[in-house]
Amino acid sequence: MSGRSKLAAVLAISALVAAPTATASAAAEPAGPALAKKLAKKVTVEGVNRHLIAFQRLADRNGGNRAALTPGYDASVDYVAGKLRDAGFIVTTPNFSFEVPVNDAETARVDGVNYQAIVMIESPQTPVGGITGTLRVVPEDTTTGCEATDFAGQNFAGSIALIRRGGCTFEQKHLNAFNAGAIGVLVSNNTAGPLKDVTLTNPGKIPTGGISQADGTTLASKAGASVTVDMRFHTETVTQRNVIAETRTGRKNNVVMAGSHLDSVELGPGINDNGSGSAALLETALQLGSKPKVDNAIRFAWWGAEERGLIGSEEWVRSLTFEQQLDIALYLNFDMVGSPNAAYFIYDGDDSDAVGAGPGPFGSAQIEKAFADYFAAKGVPTEGTDFSGRSDYGEFIAQGIPAGGLFTGAEGLKTAAQAAKWGGTAGIAYDPCYHAKCDNLGNIDRVALGRNAGAIAFVTAAYGVSTEDVNGVPPRQKRAEARKSATLMKSASADTHSHAATS
Repeated sequence: MSGRSKLAAVLAISALVAAPTATASAAAEPAGPALAKKLAKKVTVEGVNRHLIAFQRLADRNGGNRAALTPGYDASVDYVAGKLRDAGFIVTTPNFSFEVPVNDAETARVDGVNYQAIVMIESPQTPVGGITGTLRVVPEDTTTGCEATDFAGQNFAGSIALIRRGGCTFEQKHLNAFNAGAIGVLVSNNTAGPLKDVTLTNPGKIPTGGISQADGTTLASKAGASVTVDMRFHTETVTQRNVIAETRTGRKNNVVMAGSHLDSVELGPGINDNGSGSAALLETALQLGSKPKVDNAIRFAWWGAEERGLIGSEEWVRSLTFEQQLDIALYLNFDMVGSPNAAYFIYDGDDSDAVGAGPGPFGSAQIEKAFADYFAAKGVPTEGTDFSGRSDYGEFIAQGIPAGGLFTGAEGLKTAAQAAKWGGTAGIAYDPCYHAKCDNLGNIDRVALGRNAGAIAFVTAAYGVSTEDVNGVPPRQKRAEARKSATLMKSASADTHSHAATS
């Protein structure tokens, strides 16, 4: 073959190497690497459910919950870390320290009777002796206190607003009350039991606390009475553990990371929130194995103290140097993936919904598409959900690391259109047992859990093979082909020059 013919052939090979991958249309099996397809089949709902049974029993043995700073959480850490060590992963359980509030006062006093009022995380405290105002009750509906108009028709100036939980975030309720002139907020639970271990997304404007469903109903009958709210605390330093596990194969400077928070709230075992994400992630890791044939190492994380304000993930990310953060190609987050009235939400990486916080760092849109393509191939419609800051992706995107993930819904209400699309019941929460005692093994949609587990396995493994669409780092095979092409082109060029010199 002449030098010019050889060069033409090499250029043709180069064009094939550089050609974009075709996007598959909806089919029974999503397009992707063989490893991803295989892993998605191996991660079954039966395997995931076994871990949920374990989490339930660990909670039952330890006071009914798996909350941070409790024996139930420690037992959950040991269970997850033990499974991963037995499978051969590189496992660490790094400590992190943080301040916790210790309540000094937690009362709402009306007509000489004290009701428990527990200050929310990120809420300001009251002064010693409390704050006093008229008790104003926001009329109850499916989205109590979620709109500014809910506060019309009453004078909230200088008042303590009583608002039923549900329909929107605690932050939104308290901001609406603040804007209406209230000096304090009491949010009553919408399920049996006290309302504690909950957080305002951002530092609060006015003292905001939680009271039980029963006390909220009682206080609602006392509208117009004078109420004194005293909610104060001091802080103490405590230590908790995350679980980090990494494959022994794959490049360490382009790591694919996937995480779920392991802790529950104190009210219940947390089987959907977030046993579901933790169990699906654990089964994905175990079925993948510690030495998969991946280009990029895969690092799994189970975060502690998420329910206390995303503390475990924030402290871990902040502990990394800039170079260590650069080693993370992307982060996938799975927080609640088996809600009983399930939605199929994907974090809106490109902000195509134009709701809330805006797009994630570059690469987040591609992650969203990877999940959307998987579900489309399975015939499951999806919707976007905002990067609202309510889960462990927060510090990753704050540091510029692209992120994405799945979510089946919490206290928000399923719409009629969503019920028509996905089944379930319109007008009630995606998870009616969100942050409640009834978040147990009976609080799981196992069809949704199985579908999400398959998506978790598929996308995680696919990025283990290549993150090129996210950050431009090609897979090993493509790099090898490119090097071969470059060598052949160099050889062909040399042949051409040699031929010209002798002609």
